[in-house]
Amino acid sequence: MAFSSSLPRLLRRTSSSLPLRWRLRMFLAGKRSRPFTTCEGSRPTILHKRSIDILHDPWFNKGTAFSITERDRLDLRGLLPPNVMTPRQQINRFMVDLKRLELNASDGPSDTIALAKWRILNRLHDRNETMYYKVLIENIKEYAPIVYTPTVGRVCQNYSGLFRRPRGMYFSAADHGEMMSMVYNWPAEQVDMIVVTDGSRILGLGDLGVQGIGIAIGKLDLYVAAAGINPQRVLPVMIDVGTNNENLLQDPLYLGLQEHRLDGEKYLSVIDEFMEAVFTRWPNVIVQFEDFQSKWAFKLLQRYRSTYRMFNDDVQGTAGVAIAGLLGAVRAQGKPMIDFPKQKIVVAGAGSAGIGVLNAARKTMARMLGNNEFAFEGARSQFWVVDAMGLLTEGRMNIDPEALPFARKLKESERHGLHEGASLAEVVTKVKPDVLLGLSAVGGLFSKEVLEALKDSSSTRPAIFAMSNPTQNAECTPEEAFSTVGDHIVFASGSPFHDVDLGNGKIGHCNQGNNMYLFPGLASYMKEEEVLNGIIYPSISSIRDITKEVAAAVVREAVAEDLAEGYRDMDPQELKKLTPEETVAYVKKNMWEPHYPTLYKCYTSSMGQQICGFILSLRVAASHL
Repeated sequence: MAFSSSLPRLLRRTSSSLPLRWRLRMFLAGKRSRPFTTCEGSRPTILHKRSIDILHDPWFNKGTAFSITERDRLDLRGLLPPNVMTPRQQINRFMVDLKRLELNASDGPSDTIALAKWRILNRLHDRNETMYYKVLIENIKEYAPIVYTPTVGRVCQNYSGLFRRPRGMYFSAADHGEMMSMVYNWPAEQVDMIVVTDGSRILGLGDLGVQGIGIAIGKLDLYVAAAGINPQRVLPVMIDVGTNNENLLQDPLYLGLQEHRLDGEKYLSVIDEFMEAVFTRWPNVIVQFEDFQSKWAFKLLQRYRSTYRMFNDDVQGTAGVAIAGLLGAVRAQGKPMIDFPKQKIVVAGAGSAGIGVLNAARKTMARMLGNNEFAFEGARSQFWVVDAMGLLTEGRMNIDPEALPFARKLKESERHGLHEGASLAEVVTKVKPDVLLGLSAVGGLFSKEVLEALKDSSSTRPAIFAMSNPTQNAECTPEEAFSTVGDHIVFASGSPFHDVDLGNGKIGHCNQGNNMYLFPGLASYMKEEEVLNGIIYPSISSIRDITKEVAAAVVREAVAEDLAEGYRDMDPQELKKLTPEETVAYVKKNMWEPHYPTLYKCYTSSMGQQICGFILSLRVAASHL
């Protein structure tokens, strides 16, 4: 009776444009018994599992931290060593093993050691997710470069060989027509965040095909650790539309489709189907596009941004981080941020990241100048763009439409003694910029000649941003920048570098412009003495505190613009009543923390389920007393 009465309602609710077989599959998928109930932090949780199955589930496995009571309740007695350990003891044991590896491998190549660390952390991730994130959060400065750039680049290059256990979802051209039902294969009923890639431009390493899934996994690991997103409500996704990497096409161990990439309408139809599928199941999810080649990055952003909750990290995320750094560089010069529109900026690289930064910087300048058409056009003159063909001017043939707004007028260029195709060194020599910004993915592009030219900058404190990833693609190292230009510069990079000892007790600070610092507004969180000392980004070790402050500011802005929808027990009207301090506390309360939840076994009988639910409600009520 329940089945027959609910089926028509679901079919009416679901878009009538969807094939009937899809709607039936969606209904049947909803009727399946899920293997678990998603837990929120340390709240009590009912499991549809028992015994050894729990130990094999990284979302709920506690290992030796299961209490005696839980071992009895979940049929685990005898399946674990008898000594019950605290989470702190577990972490200490793990760290001893990890440090032993570092000690034994200290004489080996650094990238080999980093990859070995990734393997050990990944094995922990596979067996105990809570402990994995606790280790990552407590050691974020040390392990962020392992789970993300630069090590994640090496991981992606070798992913077919490193693959042991699936993580995330894989959609491919071969699944065309099946994606609407496929999304119901994912066990979590709620997903808040998806990071998706097609593997076409992983960092600066090019087309890595299906192996690019590593970038989506790594980025979401950082979001969990840095922003407190529940790891059970994130989903890394690979859309495999083939690869144009000939080495992968010939590699017998390659895990992806061994055919050339789809293009044109065939490519778009695959992405369209994926977007419709995920938003049908999870209407409120946010989809982040990651490392799509420039050819598609802007097109897909424009195609979906008005319809779905989505953004492109390379176009918009990198831009947000860069703007925060650029505003910080203005403050480091001892000037107010309102002077940003006066900065002369040379940008090396006109791909999706470069153009994204240019658009964001131009809009920021325009807002400071009055936010009108005249201000927007005037801001354009502050940028000089240099790509693989040299200085970009209107004299060039077949300019990419996205880059066209930043092509210098020929007469403007001539006034500076420059011409179409002028080299980066020539441009820096003539323009004498305040900022040299690298988003080229060309390692060493900021040569000694280029850096020598920057010594004549009109700024008292020029800024160098070598933002390309991974490490080998950085336009220069901090040592090269400080030793050539001088110890007065501001330096930032995309991948982490160590600070530089300048002698006489002076330190050349290397700021990492990681996309975890997505919001330009974080520039205002830096203390004045830090900025004047050349520190323009907060330490990664304080990332969760910064995230909390930024999130609270976003909530307040959403309330002010009447865009807030509320969350859990707080509706928009109640959000309006919160003071700034109460808003921060509210955000902190809703950030996921890596604590083991209390677990209960789900009984199969109807009466057993009612009793279990009643006990759980009592536990939840008691936890709020």
